[in-house]
Amino acid sequence: MSVIQTNIPELKLISRGKVRDMYELDEKSILIVTTDRMSAFDVILDDPIPGKGIILNQLTLFWMRRFESLVPNHIIESDVNKYPAFLQKYKDQLEGRSVIAKKAKPLAVECIVRGYLAGSGYKDYLKTGMVCGYKLPEGLKNSSKIAEPLFTPSTKAEIGDHDENISVEQAGKIIGKELCERVKNISLEIYCKGRDYAAERGIIIADTKFEFGLVDGELTLIDEVMTPDSSRFWPASSYEEGKNQASYDKQYLRDWLEAQDWDKTPPAPRLPEDVARTTTQKYQEIADILTK
Repeated sequence: MSVIQTNIPELKLISRGKVRDMYELDEKSILIVTTDRMSAFDVILDDPIPGKGIILNQLTLFWMRRFESLVPNHIIESDVNKYPAFLQKYKDQLEGRSVIAKKAKPLAVECIVRGYLAGSGYKDYLKTGMVCGYKLPEGLKNSSKIAEPLFTPSTKAEIGDHDENISVEQAGKIIGKELCERVKNISLEIYCKGRDYAAERGIIIADTKFEFGLVDGELTLIDEVMTPDSSRFWPASSYEEGKNQASYDKQYLRDWLEAQDWDKTPPAPRLPEDVARTTTQKYQEIADILTK
């Protein structure tokens, strides 16, 4: 069963984002449900990706446990059987795809780390020879490895608008220079550890996005971590510089959408069943490779 939208009338709905529904549980905690909604190019599609929310949630839990010695995360509980009694009747909406988390004040920037040149970073490089303020060597190609991973923050756009790549200096003006330096260092550390772990399993993590918040003033990892929605996962066995790579992530869906007659504003094209099914399969495959 796909979960496109949840409905828990006993709780106050804080937000219904591109993928996640968030409810206030009490003044210190929230319920986060990862639905099967899919967004691409910052537009929410009308068609879900069946089972996607469970895959994203379980992969995030896996990484958060793995990185909890590096940075605190917001997870309080992920076992629905241990949730408050009144939530048990919503088990079909919550099982496997939800967490009870600490209420955090999200930072106003997204923390992106790039190990390879792809996507908007590659487009910026072609235009300017730079990515988010970093001057890169000449002659790099699509999917080229970057000598040292780069912290390349972006703005957080409202739903329907597009995030914008910004420099570290610009991010420092938004969240404060000292805090920006902290999130830069921890983002790079998490990425490098995740990259090395994935490499042992034949996977290149080309880039990824983290989100952080403050919980009682403490920097805390929130939202999702190294999922196919927030990362580019490439099989190392077929990697070849200078072209788009085979991938276990949202790129397959993006490529299909790019081939449609669509200006990347709502409404998005309807997804054929086979495109949705293949997307689910790619998400499940990378989760299995990384966690089993």
